[in-house]
Amino acid sequence: MTSTVPAGAAARAARPPGEGRRPAPVRSDRVRAEGRLGWWLAGPAFVVMLAVTAYPILQAVYESLFSFRLTAPDERRFVGLGNYAVVLTDEVWWRNLAVTSLITVVTVVVELLLGFALALVMHRAAQSLRGILRTAILVPYGIITVVSAFAWFYAFDINSGFVNSWFDWVPGIDADLNWFAGTGTSLTVIILSEIWKTTPFISLLLLAGLAQVPTELEEAAKVDGATWWQVLRRVIVPNMKAAIMVAVLFRALDAFRIFDNVFIMTAGANNTEVLSLLAYRQSIQRLEIGLGSAISVLLFLCVVALAFTAIKVFKVDLAGARGER
Repeated sequence: MTSTVPAGAAARAARPPGEGRRPAPVRSDRVRAEGRLGWWLAGPAFVVMLAVTAYPILQAVYESLFSFRLTAPDERRFVGLGNYAVVLTDEVWWRNLAVTSLITVVTVVVELLLGFALALVMHRAAQSLRGILRTAILVPYGIITVVSAFAWFYAFDINSGFVNSWFDWVPGIDADLNWFAGTGTSLTVIILSEIWKTTPFISLLLLAGLAQVPTELEEAAKVDGATWWQVLRRVIVPNMKAAIMVAVLFRALDAFRIFDNVFIMTAGANNTEVLSLLAYRQSIQRLEIGLGSAISVLLFLCVVALAFTAIKVFKVDLAGARGER
């Protein structure tokens, strides 16, 4: 009579308990001490940030459950998830979500490519030029966002701008082009201003990642006959995965909450309104605290989902990269 038990199952059953399992990682005393020191150093700031951010979030969640207009406080009534149903069934929410997502995707992709190129330039530059290059590249990021937005607005404005006269040789640009009269041109200026302002931030993060790539690996790859593109794709980028994840995550979260540039340049006209501006209109201009809070909570959930997705896509083990496992 033949046995119906699979060979693999029989082999597993014959093993002593615990055999074949991967042992749990053992943390050394030094790693545990560094972990405790990190919590002692970052703990107070973490508690303060949690106290500062937790209350507004919880308050927004609470207010979103009520139909509440600031000019009529006596008419406040509990509606549960009614405000969320109103928001999610309105085409304005989905149109603004599409505009916000478009700005986020385009700016992050372009900034990642330009930032990586600038990081390579700063990393490969001669020692005597590194300080000057880094200072020049980081100047746009040091400018206040509102000031930068006004500068770009006046540069492209049909009455005060110089872009039309300087670039009238480019097809599609002439002296009568009103950049802020259409959806496509308005979004183009908004995206360009975002790229100019925050690409230095991406380049700074990627420069830190480049500094962590072992030069021995690059030299070994070149000795083996690898081309520059192969060294970049097989050696540099894989060893910068953690830095790339941090740069993309931080910048995507910031881009998704864009407000200043849109508010100053178009105020949401020509279908350029974003989610942050929609929340501002409902809460500050129309004083609809309930609906405005619901939009803010949904925006917060979108940001959380974006962060979770980025972490899952990159699958970076930061503890393992530091040698703790």
